[in-house]
Amino acid sequence: MPFTQDFAPPGREPRRPARTAPARLPGLRRPAAAVAAAVALALALAGCGGTTGSGPKQAAAKGGSDGTDRVEPLAATPVPELPVTVDSADGTEVTVTSADRIVPLTGSLNEIVFTLGLGKHVVARDITATFEQAADLPVVTRAHDVSAESVLSLKPTLVLADTTTGPAEAIDQIRDAGVPLLVVEPAEELDDVARRIGTVAAALGVEEAGTELEERTAARLAAVRADVPEHGDKPRVAFLYLRGSASVYLLGGARSGASSLLEAVGAVDAGKASGLTKDFTAITSEALAKAAPDAILVMTKGLESVGGIDGMLKIPGVAETPAGLDRRIVSVEDGVLLNYGPRTDQVLADIVGQLYPEGGGTR
Repeated sequence: MPFTQDFAPPGREPRRPARTAPARLPGLRRPAAAVAAAVALALALAGCGGTTGSGPKQAAAKGGSDGTDRVEPLAATPVPELPVTVDSADGTEVTVTSADRIVPLTGSLNEIVFTLGLGKHVVARDITATFEQAADLPVVTRAHDVSAESVLSLKPTLVLADTTTGPAEAIDQIRDAGVPLLVVEPAEELDDVARRIGTVAAALGVEEAGTELEERTAARLAAVRADVPEHGDKPRVAFLYLRGSASVYLLGGARSGASSLLEAVGAVDAGKASGLTKDFTAITSEALAKAAPDAILVMTKGLESVGGIDGMLKIPGVAETPAGLDRRIVSVEDGVLLNYGPRTDQVLADIVGQLYPEGGGTR
């Protein structure tokens, strides 16, 4: 039967051992797969409930006017025009004949399907799909591994995955059961958002809705970028991935997934600028000194897991950075920060609001 819940309380291990990196589908590569796996594992370890009031300003990357964690579907509900045959990222062709029962296997893919207006057809969710409209759906993943049995028990007519989804045996089992399964290339920067939306929309037979959502998303991203306050020297911002409950303390590099966001708001990715060419490296005093961040970007639950700002300053090297000395911390919700989807404009707006609280100065 599908998992109805897969979140372990803080400080407890998940109900089965989880790998620290996801199985990758043959022939596919994703430079940022490490953070995707770490995010999913840490969410399972630390829980994915609502944030508390500790730490800095809460993230604004939420779709509800009342501050609830919601996506904003298109105004008109599209009607899928099927069948369609689309190319999967793993080199296969997938023919979709029905969008009646959809299982997206990542939080980002869930978000895209719901925002396209087809949420009523979604019958399961990934553990990282934490927005309100998906909250009551059964969870079919654990620490970024999918349970083929749980998926198949829901009798899906389409399964959506990306290159971080595994293990490969589960993907094969779903396909061997005759279920159309589309692998979508992941997004690692802002330029990938439209492609992902278009790919999902094409597979669902709602290309016009996909175009509408692409245009809406692009316009909102452009509006946020145009409103970045004028400022002097570009602030250096380090992305730290923290999970105190799992003793995970990492400094993001060029391939962490955060660079595009930081550059879009007029900042410099401090880890990338310091010469870190991979995704993450263990935090050391030396690495932080070289990065010399003026501000630090973290996920909200990660910050909470180390005891807020005071706890983070106890991590070796953090207190000695300009960011640590100024307590200049930018916190964004785990479930949206690196999604690169329909709510990324809200992520950018939240980073801008926290990074430039006084509206900046002169460029």
